[in-house]
Amino acid sequence: MLCVGKTDRTFWTSAVDDYTKRLKHYVKFSIHYLPNAKAKKKVNPKEIKIEEARLITQKIKVEDEVYLLDEKGKSYTSTEFSKQIEQHMISGTKRIVFVIGGAYGFTDQLYQKYPKLMCLSKMTFSHQMARLFFCEQLYRAFTIINNHPYHNN
Repeated sequence: MLCVGKTDRTFWTSAVDDYTKRLKHYVKFSIHYLPNAKAKKKVNPKEIKIEEARLITQKIKVEDEVYLLDEKGKSYTSTEFSKQIEQHMISGTKRIVFVIGGAYGFTDQLYQKYPKLMCLSKMTFSHQMARLFFCEQLYRAFTIINNHPYHNN
């Protein structure tokens, strides 16, 4: 997972770390935090998105399957999401990268380059909450794939 900006609340960090540890029982999983362009200098939102897009694309390999977490994206149930992950595993996808952008979203170029968009909810959450919710849903997906009792249908 790629995230723009760091989590500044220890309770969010602790919860994300817990799910990261749980996920490692199923898959190689890591979170890479990219510098928040907004924090570096005062520039307009378009310039911030361009800088963040540059940092994001540097971390993505050509063969990666990329999902941008975005409010305009497709919504999945937990079971549908687990099936999506399982399809990637079956097809031999080596790495899936989920990207949580900065406060201003993504550039048009990123949307064009990576057209797979995923929405966690129609509600708006802080980026820190979104990270936790996404990690929990990814963990849930792997428990569903592996028929573990974490998820109740």
